Amino acid sequence: MASSLRTPDSPPHLGRAPSYIHFTPRRAMASFENLVVLANYEEHLREARKVVWRDRGEKPVEVADLGECFEHACRGGLRAGTIAFAIRSGVNFILLLTRIKRIPKRFRLSLIRHALFGEDSLRFAAMLGSFVGLYKFILNALPILLPQPQSSRTTHARTRSLFRASLPSTAEHSAADSPFDDELLEDVELGVPQPKRSSRHARLSASAQAHQVWVRKRTRRWYSAFAGSVAGAIAIMFEKQSRRTGIAQQMFVRGLQGSFNAMSDRHGFKIPHGDVIVFTLCCGQIMYAFLMRPDTLPPSYNKWIQVASKVPEEAVKMNYTLVREGYFRPEDMERAMQYPGITPQNYAYLADRLAKARLPEGLRTYGPHVVPCEAVHPDIDSCVTVQIAHFWEVFRWMLPIYGALHFIPMMLFRRRKFLERPARMLLRAALGTARSSAFLGVFVVIYQAFFCGKHNLYYKLSALRSSGGATGRSLLVALAKRMPPWAAELLISKYSFFVGGLLSGLSLFVEEKRRREELAMYVLPKGLESAWVMARGKGWVFGMGRYGDALLTAIGMGMVMSTYQNDPQHLSGLVRRILYQFIGPN
Repeated sequence: MASSLRTPDSPPHLGRAPSYIHFTPRRAMASFENLVVLANYEEHLREARKVVWRDRGEKPVEVADLGECFEHACRGGLRAGTIAFAIRSGVNFILLLTRIKRIPKRFRLSLIRHALFGEDSLRFAAMLGSFVGLYKFILNALPILLPQPQSSRTTHARTRSLFRASLPSTAEHSAADSPFDDELLEDVELGVPQPKRSSRHARLSASAQAHQVWVRKRTRRWYSAFAGSVAGAIAIMFEKQSRRTGIAQQMFVRGLQGSFNAMSDRHGFKIPHGDVIVFTLCCGQIMYAFLMRPDTLPPSYNKWIQVASKVPEEAVKMNYTLVREGYFRPEDMERAMQYPGITPQNYAYLADRLAKARLPEGLRTYGPHVVPCEAVHPDIDSCVTVQIAHFWEVFRWMLPIYGALHFIPMMLFRRRKFLERPARMLLRAALGTARSSAFLGVFVVIYQAFFCGKHNLYYKLSALRSSGGATGRSLLVALAKRMPPWAAELLISKYSFFVGGLLSGLSLFVEEKRRREELAMYVLPKGLESAWVMARGKGWVFGMGRYGDALLTAIGMGMVMSTYQNDPQHLSGLVRRILYQFIGPN
């Protein structure tokens, strides 16, 4: 009886194959171990990915003492420095590959080694690593060293109840949302708060609002400003002297951007089209500096404007000497006459101006104190037709550049949307490329149309006034009779070039709205630098000496980090994402 109840060690022999799969215990244990290994491997991959890319919605790190604060800062600084070194080395290597075929083979290995492990990469890594480490240590150490006084229990209870009431429902926002997600936080127009919103904080997700509660509970507003200022002033010293000014300017204008947006939202005032206003003012200063004070702009920026203008370099040089000194150098006119494709009519006019400039001292004349249109566009006679030609040249020149800026980020950072709706995403990128290219083309057309128009008007008025017998009822005749000489001279004065820049800035309306603020922030440092150099030359402002870059960086990073830590939605999406990846919540 007992033997009949005993379970056999192997399945009974059947006349057909069993309908089930039999696993021996050893195979089952091996399969389970494989699953464990696979799970551990995936977990390690996720941990490794966090080292390179920070997930959205990361919670702030709580530190209890200075030891934990120092460890947290060292980890963050080491991570930021490593990523910065890899990014800078990768960019240097890619740029080297674009021109490596033109480099002799005996130099290639040393250039590759310098691109990957050179001084530039080390300095960049030291700058970002030291900034992140110092900022994290100071920000988290200040609440420990200078804790906030405890307020009443009622106030804390009311704050917690208000926070719970402001939390969005799970149906509307997921836990993965973040204040650094552009889909939740679109870039706001400069100085224009969103209408019909009592507070921009309502747009933050639950994890982001939890971060804001941590900030208000553990820190004061000046903590982040002080930490950013100290860390920025020290970190900028690791970079080369030639690069500190550009970095300091960018940080300063980004701080102005965030602080102004936060202030305008807090006090409820707005400036319609504030980004366009900033852009036009900066363009006025930049175009004036390009034509009248090129020494106040970086040489590389002057060269870029020269190429984008599609105007011969000799014409810009002649305009500078004619407006400022009343003469032009004959060699510049000769080079302008050698321009490829110059028309016979333009050649004859320039040859006449050159012949009069070479007369004896008493008879010599250089003509009107402004460069002639024949030298500005020597290959086209008409001042109207040239605008169409130059628009197409600039549009075609910028098309591949803006195409890369629109298509590559879409494929790298929006792959899911691109795979889901490829036709729509490609069309959107193509339209964005066309608008961006047209924006710069319209900018060039407006300035050159203003340039030629004011000079032609000056020539007409001068001719009517000099003839003495101007008759008729046309507008030009009326202007020639009533306009004083000094008013006509304003058309060719050096200040008129500033007005042309203001008008050209209106081309920003062609660009997509969400890109206007970024373009304004791009030209603002150049305009401010040029204006500051001019003001310092006139003795209106003081020089900041050898530590001016550090001081400007300290001011800028103080504003940037105060906005980032307390009101991150007021920073631009690009700055917000970069800071979040390198610094995190705290």
